[in-house]
Amino acid sequence: MQTMGRLTEAYRHARVEEFGADTKYVFLSDIHRGDGSIADEFAKNKNIYVAALEWYHAEGYTYVEVGDGDELWENRDWKHILWANGSPYRRLKRFFDDGRLIFLYGNHNIQLQDPAFARACFDTIPDDLGRPTPFMPGLEPLGSLVLRHRDTGQEILVVHGHQGDMANDQLWPFTMWTFRVFWKYMHAFGIRSPSSPTRNMFKRHKVERNYRKWIIEHQTALICGHTHRQKFPRDGVPYFNTGCCTFPAYITGIELVGDQIQLIGWRIEPDEHRYLHVKRRVLAGPEPISVYQSPHEPGQPYRPGPRW
Repeated sequence: MQTMGRLTEAYRHARVEEFGADTKYVFLSDIHRGDGSIADEFAKNKNIYVAALEWYHAEGYTYVEVGDGDELWENRDWKHILWANGSPYRRLKRFFDDGRLIFLYGNHNIQLQDPAFARACFDTIPDDLGRPTPFMPGLEPLGSLVLRHRDTGQEILVVHGHQGDMANDQLWPFTMWTFRVFWKYMHAFGIRSPSSPTRNMFKRHKVERNYRKWIIEHQTALICGHTHRQKFPRDGVPYFNTGCCTFPAYITGIELVGDQIQLIGWRIEPDEHRYLHVKRRVLAGPEPISVYQSPHEPGQPYRPGPRW
């Protein structure tokens, strides 16, 4: 029940953005940009991620980072992450400068909920001579976002997905401490924390059941990350999960283009001449987002429809 309440709270306090036939959004989460060390899970996919950002910027997408972009549990100083990821951050700044960057925090960068901490990270960065220079001043990391269709009023809640997950929400300071002193070093050998739903199947299924329960009760679609398992509805219940950017040699995400939604993946593949290219593939969809609109009037008792 904690997840239900926390998701409802996130919905009530969400920033609202309108979308429609002329908008393009891409949702990526769980990038876990690190310090470039052996424990940095993102480093192996950095080139894929940068290529994807280049394509989305050129194609006019708004980039929505759905939490856990930076690995602030394992790394105390954000500037170490910046120094290891200059290329990705230059691409993110392009989206920011064009007004096409929406930045959500998750449990692994929950410190960004503090406006002072966020300003210290993003307002200025040192140039080559160590002088402060504007970076992304005024960037406001969000806890939640609601996309509302400008014609139909259909809504999509976007959150990281850790809401109500006790170890990663209410007890996050303790869990972060265990990552810094122990699990960071275990990750270098491929050993994962049992507190994380990314490796704990029972916990992951429990989290996803709570997502689905909230969706049905509140008649609202959900896009999130956190579990690192990409999801696209098969039974009509509109639960979409972006997956993550730390899979072995590929990344996944969700695209909302006009009124169509789809699950996509990016990976490096050879062509017929054995040259390597970063390629984008549609993994599921596209489906009209209207397919997942509530089949009954708001405020009326829920009755399963043909899709839900």
